[in-house]
Amino acid sequence: MPYVYLAIAIVTEVAATAALRASDGFTRPLPSIIVVVGYVICFIALAFCVRRIPIGVAYGIWSGVGLVLITIAAWWLYDQRVDAAAIVGMGLIVTGVVVIQFFSNTTSVEPPQEIEAPSTEITRIEDPRATSSKAGGGRSDSA
Repeated sequence: MPYVYLAIAIVTEVAATAALRASDGFTRPLPSIIVVVGYVICFIALAFCVRRIPIGVAYGIWSGVGLVLITIAAWWLYDQRVDAAAIVGMGLIVTGVVVIQFFSNTTSVEPPQEIEAPSTEITRIEDPRATSSKAGGGRSDSA
């Protein structure tokens, strides 16, 4: 399930980032709403994801895959072009994500342990002065 949350985070971040340009500085309502809602959903999904995937690994996958997808979206939607160096760089990022996923031991996290709620039982505390006077060791007011 954490990878489903990660996929949701990636897709909504790419949609929000693509809509960011279309919002024209938040002057167009529909793209502006897509930006805000997309980023909110993205970060909620990412927060659920990092419960089980180490944050560095999740962030690396999220940003790397997101970078490649937003580049494709920008080419398709806005006719933006990338040069050979950018393509090589993105290839290296994807390679890094693959290496982490298949060869690293840091790809999962133990789920957080449930914290036991404190007891609501009231414990009676004895007054130390009352117990010492019963034993004869108490203070005497007579001089």
